[in-house]
Amino acid sequence: MCMVNIEQEYKLAKEKYAELDIDTDSALEKLGNISLSLHCWQADDVCGFEKPDSSLSGGGIQVTGNYPGKARNIDELREDLEKVFSLLPGHHRLNLHAIYGEFGNKFVDRDEITVDHFKGWVNWAKKNNLKLDFNPTCFSHPKASSGYTLSSKDKNIRKFWIEHVNRCRVISAFFGRSLKSPCIHNIWIPDGSKDINVDKWTYRQLLKESLDEIFEVKYYPEEMSDSLESKLFGIGSESFVVGSNEFYLSYAIKNDKMVCFDLGHFHPTESIADKISAVLQFSEELLIHVSRAVRWDSDHVVILNDELKNVAEEIVRANLIERVHIALDFFDASMNRVGAYVIGARATLKSLLLALLEPHNKLVEYDNNGNAFARLSLLETIKMMPFGTVWDYYCIKNNVIPDKNLIDEIMDYEEKIISKRT
Repeated sequence: MCMVNIEQEYKLAKEKYAELDIDTDSALEKLGNISLSLHCWQADDVCGFEKPDSSLSGGGIQVTGNYPGKARNIDELREDLEKVFSLLPGHHRLNLHAIYGEFGNKFVDRDEITVDHFKGWVNWAKKNNLKLDFNPTCFSHPKASSGYTLSSKDKNIRKFWIEHVNRCRVISAFFGRSLKSPCIHNIWIPDGSKDINVDKWTYRQLLKESLDEIFEVKYYPEEMSDSLESKLFGIGSESFVVGSNEFYLSYAIKNDKMVCFDLGHFHPTESIADKISAVLQFSEELLIHVSRAVRWDSDHVVILNDELKNVAEEIVRANLIERVHIALDFFDASMNRVGAYVIGARATLKSLLLALLEPHNKLVEYDNNGNAFARLSLLETIKMMPFGTVWDYYCIKNNVIPDKNLIDEIMDYEEKIISKRT
């Protein structure tokens, strides 16, 4: 489909939406102001670059598949990321884990990382007009092998991980100052037990003490914000997770921190969308990690499914776009990794556009009048609206190819770049 045809079809779609008092131009303008934070770890299967043979080990997460051509070093990682960002409409961010520093040929342990190891990322971000977010890496390390890090009963283990997180906060503040955009520093730990635990109190008490010590150092909100990410269970922590939703939610509200809801970290029948308007009554900000769970927290590539649409609808309907940060968090090594990135990021943007194209005022009017039939009928009507045409127009407006051309584009990149990584 050529650009002229897309523009012509958009005019027709715009008129059709206008019949429902929906301004498509306004919706696209609002979408353009939303930035996703893309996760760096999809490109190399959460291996990082601490040493030449770095690999994901333990920590309650697992990457499956062995599709050829994963990024083997920072140059290849950045090459893939630049390709991904070139295929996404809008302006976005990159989310780094601590194991992705530029460590050269020297092994730098987690409690020794410094700003110097990430200056290259800041320079790269400036070059590509990106902002950065950050995460401590509390897994894939000998000092995480017991299953406990910040909640370990071994004081020396706790000290090691507290120092690691402290250094990550320093780096996060450096990102925020350098790029003039607050860096979200998100803490997730794998702590928990595979089988029955009889001393949950002590582990949670120790985690609270570790967090209290970490947060003694304050940073300007213009530099960075801390978030805390919970989990229902993980591999090796099936029976007990120290950092549960109740623990982190309570800690965050009491200590003025942000909570992170990962779409794969709750019970399969639990609605994450419903939690948004509840938590933000008491907290200023919220971080959402967009993932797709299939039977468990399997971090499948994000698609435009009901759960994702429900989350986007709640954010838009409650006018919370400025208070909810959206980041991607999935990893699939069974397919072209660049393609997986693009599918997931585009699906997330599409969910937001769908929500922005709702006739919100009319739906609220029906709701206030108690007209359940009219409300439901209108919700069904908009399902048949020409959303795809509006999305295609948004893509070409941002000099990005529409969906129908993605397969050829990604396969061409694989043939010319990825296939040479052997």
